[in-house]
Amino acid sequence: MKKEQLSFSYEVLDAFDALYEADQELFKKAREATQFAYAPYSRFYVGAAAALQNGRVITGSNQENASFPAGICAERVLLSAAASAYPGVPLLTIANSYFNKNNGKSERPLAPCGICRQSLLEYELRQQQPIRLLLGGMEGKIFIIDDAKSLLPLYFSGSDMT
Repeated sequence: MKKEQLSFSYEVLDAFDALYEADQELFKKAREATQFAYAPYSRFYVGAAAALQNGRVITGSNQENASFPAGICAERVLLSAAASAYPGVPLLTIANSYFNKNNGKSERPLAPCGICRQSLLEYELRQQQPIRLLLGGMEGKIFIIDDAKSLLPLYFSGSDMT
């Protein structure tokens, strides 16, 4: 039996101020987008902002529903909005932030859930270029991941069905 290993590299910044100015602006938009989340059940407010290749910025926030699992995460709201408003325009970078109203803390980076990882990967494959990710809370460290594919190394895609 042969053992294989998967790993990926990412940057860790100690604070928001360590981001480049353009990334700071995008991350501010993601933090602001948490205010538009509808999360009365989890009280976990997530916001996402994407910089598109055409210079536009688009945002999304999680939208819960009493009929679990009918809610939709901020990342998928964002991807749907981008594909609808700007079809064919690649996303360059997505910033993702959150606020946990249960404990009042959001000081460490959190990665997208599994279905969002798959959705980000598929969007990245469709646009045929990487989507850079900035992950963090309202304070604390920020992770920078060069492409969405890194979050789902053993991914399943449409090419597997042909």
